[in-house]
Amino acid sequence: MSDKPAPAAPQQSRASAKKELPEHFRGYKHVWVFVELERGEVHPVSWELLGAGRKLADQLKVDLAAVVLGAPGEATRKAVNESFFYGADLAYLVENPILGDYRNEPYSKAVTQLVNTHKPEILLLGATTLGRDLAGSVATTLLTGLTADCTELAVDADGSLAATRPTFGGSLLCTIYTLNYRPQMATVRPRQLPTPVRDETRTGRVIEFKADLDEDAIITKLLKFIPDRESAKSNLAFADVVVAGGLGLQSAENYQLVRNLATVLGAEFGGSRPLVQKGWISSDRQIGQTGKSIRPKLYIAAGISGAIQHRVGVEGADCIVAINTDKNAPIFDFAHIGIVTDAIRLLPALTEAFRKRLSPENADRLAG
Repeated sequence: MSDKPAPAAPQQSRASAKKELPEHFRGYKHVWVFVELERGEVHPVSWELLGAGRKLADQLKVDLAAVVLGAPGEATRKAVNESFFYGADLAYLVENPILGDYRNEPYSKAVTQLVNTHKPEILLLGATTLGRDLAGSVATTLLTGLTADCTELAVDADGSLAATRPTFGGSLLCTIYTLNYRPQMATVRPRQLPTPVRDETRTGRVIEFKADLDEDAIITKLLKFIPDRESAKSNLAFADVVVAGGLGLQSAENYQLVRNLATVLGAEFGGSRPLVQKGWISSDRQIGQTGKSIRPKLYIAAGISGAIQHRVGVEGADCIVAINTDKNAPIFDFAHIGIVTDAIRLLPALTEAFRKRLSPENADRLAG
């Protein structure tokens, strides 16, 4: 008989922990989507999130609610009605002149007061500049978990939110659970999810909420609004056709081939992260996990290997055409059409072919 002590039982891992919710959180129900309204315009990511939220709510057999904050007025009320068209069953409306322009403190207070009063099970926000700022403050105040920059949202067998996002520098995808806290919070980047079909026949109920806000108690003041002159520099996220290049193009001079093809197609142009690091393109043209997510009808990727960092930003495209000399490049695993050749030789030929095909003479002939 050995005198050695018995080995300690292995600690239970986080992944295998039992998802048993504390009693005081069991009354939290329904799926909420924060509708990002700024200067009278709703960010399109809000409608994308309502589409995802609709699926989650249907699986959980609960309501889908829109959360609309803003100054009293037509734009705020219009955002409420639009939320019904995109799938919401009800809308929580918080109108207050203090909420006319985004400031972290009043918005965080209004959302946390609303959550503490009406107790949602899931709260989704867009991973925009505004949404990321607000989500972090709300999660910290509520002492709950937040999964940022998700690429996929689902509900598992026991009804918990399964939020998937890239990790370890984008080399892996992991699914994260908020086990014993509520609400379960997640942000999703624009264009990561499809926009649901708009249905103007849908209506819903409005629950007005009076947030306890005092302008004198808010430290930050808005002195002047100065639009960002560079904000409309590129329209990658919402373009129908995008042409992009990677290190396979070998030089900044060769990248001009991408721009030439984009010009002929009336498309946007972009590239992978290494091109930004080399200074070949500006950061607003970067496509992928740390750049823009896109959902074009056609995406042409020239000389891009297609690592997971890039994949998560483009796999929502209707048609991906990959051009690469390496037949084993990861991009061929998810491209719809793969061409194993040198992009430097193929791009000029494609450009000329499209130029002839799309010439005014051919356009008139095809229309006839």
